[in-house]
Amino acid sequence: MSDDDPGDEGWPRARFGHTDLPDAQARALRRATRLEWVTLAFMASAVLVVYLTMGSSQAMRTAWVEDLLALVPPIAFLVAVRLGRRRPSPDHPYGFHRSTAIGHLTAAVALLAVGTALAFDAAMGLVRAEHPPIGTTVVLGQTVWSGWLMIAAMLYTGIGPVILGRLKMPLAEQLHDKVLHADADMQKADWMTAAGTIAGVLGIGIGLWWADAGAALLISVSIVRDGWRNLRGASDALMDQRARSFDDARPHELTVEVDRVLGQLSWVRGSRSRVRDQGHVFHVEAFVQPDHEAEVTIDRLEEAVEALRDLDWKINDVVVMPVRELPETIPDPSGDGEARRVDLG
Repeated sequence: MSDDDPGDEGWPRARFGHTDLPDAQARALRRATRLEWVTLAFMASAVLVVYLTMGSSQAMRTAWVEDLLALVPPIAFLVAVRLGRRRPSPDHPYGFHRSTAIGHLTAAVALLAVGTALAFDAAMGLVRAEHPPIGTTVVLGQTVWSGWLMIAAMLYTGIGPVILGRLKMPLAEQLHDKVLHADADMQKADWMTAAGTIAGVLGIGIGLWWADAGAALLISVSIVRDGWRNLRGASDALMDQRARSFDDARPHELTVEVDRVLGQLSWVRGSRSRVRDQGHVFHVEAFVQPDHEAEVTIDRLEEAVEALRDLDWKINDVVVMPVRELPETIPDPSGDGEARRVDLG
């Protein structure tokens, strides 16, 4: 069966590589995909609305660029999910799971580079003491201050992303998707961009020339912060950092659970494992030290592999290697620095 064969409800099969997703994760993936298409449509409309109303306001221009950048994470997610469904091939024996990390890195670099340029431009505006004018326009035969149109545009572009971001966050956790999490986190905080831009426009209206450039600088700094945080997380993942939670807040609990499960096996004296995040799924290399009198058989090794795979759907490829001595080059994930058998009581 090909990667594009339809599953339930006519959707492509819910899998990452050769890992078929459980029902809950399959539903989450379908919903996340729909939300990202909705996000693309909404943000495209937001880009148009802000472009038509931004005038000469630097804060509005910065908000417009941020809305353009907001298109990158949904596109990265959709492309990564598409590529991630491919099965491993002779040229890519580990599969295509790293497409998620590449998407994460792409979005982070775009945010950091553009945010830095915008911050420099806003700072120069303050140094040059630029006084951006906001004039009037005619709407339905009535003369209206253009600032009101800018404020209306910011309200439109600020409310939608907050709602979409909150809908995506639990899905990012279910799917262990860092691109989706980065997208959701940025959108949840989008109200700050809207509020800062509105403050800048109102500041111009009451004669505070520096309010516009000041708001643009604050928005730019927010973009740079998001870019740096995501760049650091994406870079660490590509350098095979110990698998962490979907939000990079802590080491993933499975990095400890692997050795706990192996420690329960009657023939295992101790274990030391490497768990790396491939994108949505984990690759596990486990080194086990058998008891002195235990016989290591293929059946026992297969039992260990299946015990780990039964832990969680994210545990994808598993290698269990019996060794005489545990490798000292692999730190104990429990943090005490010693290899030991774990007694779960």
